[in-house]
Amino acid sequence: MKIGLIQMAAGMDKQANLEKAAAQVAACKDQGADLAALPEIFNGPYSNDYFRQYAEPQGGRSWQALSRMAAEQKIWLVGGSIPEIDEAGRVYNTSFVFDDQGRQVARHRKVHLFDVDIEGGQYFKESDTFTPGSQATVFDTPWGKIGLCICFDFRFPQLAWQMTKQGARIIVVPAAFNMTTGPAHWELLFRQRAVDNQCFTLGVAPARDEGGLYVSYGNSIVVSPWGDALWRAGAEETFHVAELDLGLVEKVRRELPLVRSALASASVF
Repeated sequence: MKIGLIQMAAGMDKQANLEKAAAQVAACKDQGADLAALPEIFNGPYSNDYFRQYAEPQGGRSWQALSRMAAEQKIWLVGGSIPEIDEAGRVYNTSFVFDDQGRQVARHRKVHLFDVDIEGGQYFKESDTFTPGSQATVFDTPWGKIGLCICFDFRFPQLAWQMTKQGARIIVVPAAFNMTTGPAHWELLFRQRAVDNQCFTLGVAPARDEGGLYVSYGNSIVVSPWGDALWRAGAEETFHVAELDLGLVEKVRRELPLVRSALASASVF
């Protein structure tokens, strides 16, 4: 399976962001990608001052654009995430997934909101705007089951394990780590979750914009079930199509049967 990781920076112009995303999805398709993934909050600025302003309902402008990208390119698409507003006015940090016909096949609402206050570092409270989701998300594809979570979700091993228990062999994570948490924990977390769950882990980050309202660490990454970092970006806008040997998941799980043993003892732990 080939997956395209799109590391793009989002500006204030929503339409320009959507057009940039469409061009990058097409570029991934041109390089043979079966699925492409966009970064967290790709359609506008990552800021509590703008989340509600940029929020849309399911089926709104950004949703429609993502559906068209998938259908026109005949590619599966993890639509990064966007601020989603529901009928009651609640706003969620939401990732929509589309198949190669442009049909929505999954929706993940970020469960663990990014609420941190690091002395001398980052302060951010997503809960000032966002409402948390409540479910682990796994979706079926022609290549098997794929798990999906968003950024801060990935710090919680129980959520990754729920996806693994539901059959995920790949976990895709649109994520905007910052310049405090990124250097400290980004690669560590993706390698750790890959080893814990014996699956591929993919982090899809916004490109770094030093003049932006929120400075992303970037460094989108692909990690194997053995914990090897197979590819890692820098800070710049880029995309990469990674070829994943899904047989490696079965090989690692067979030779070092951690997942098999954990599933067998699930009633104990």
